[in-house]
Amino acid sequence: MEDKLYKVSKAHTRYKNADGKIVPGVTTVLSVLNKPALVKWANNLGLQGIDSSKYTDEAARIGTLIHAMVQCNVTGMKLDTSDVTPNQIEAAKIGFNKFLKWKEGRKLTTIMSEQPLVSEEYQYGGTIDWLVKDGEAIVLIDFKSGKDIYPEMFCQVAAYKKLLEEQEIHVNEVRILRIGRNEEEGFEERCIPPHDVQYYFDIFVSCKNIYDTKKRIAWF
Repeated sequence: MEDKLYKVSKAHTRYKNADGKIVPGVTTVLSVLNKPALVKWANNLGLQGIDSSKYTDEAARIGTLIHAMVQCNVTGMKLDTSDVTPNQIEAAKIGFNKFLKWKEGRKLTTIMSEQPLVSEEYQYGGTIDWLVKDGEAIVLIDFKSGKDIYPEMFCQVAAYKKLLEEQEIHVNEVRILRIGRNEEEGFEERCIPPHDVQYYFDIFVSCKNIYDTKKRIAWF
């Protein structure tokens, strides 16, 4: 039987509720939040004479490729490299090898990987990167590429945890794995304290209310 191929460039996931209506994804909902760090970063690149849009496109491509390599590792799928360059592959291997080093020696059993889910209660969708069993604990792991973990990411994983809870899956731990795209960006594992997850979800719900209200009015 042929290996199932994992494509790096995939169509954007469209989430639909039980009635077939399209609902927004978690990242779309959180776009209502201000991101001052992003503005500062783009300004710094401009001062260095670097086109931030071109820099972002290439960095995002490498980040997406790292994510794809990780997903293939945890699912056993084969990576489709037809739409990436050899240089991008070599760059992505730096981050991917950091993940392999982190994973080495850990006995993690995959429960779910890159699974889209929809909340009927709150009407939003999201994709679970990796749900594993680590010993007796059920752990939600979200992969991020880049040089830092930003506040909105905590709201994002809290929303993912709620999606799993609606599926009657009890999550013991929520972790973010930040996989740097080069040696300078490093590697970071951040566990979110259980009592904080609800606070971050409360922020997400507030963002969802803002998002829904803006959709109902003429927003300029």
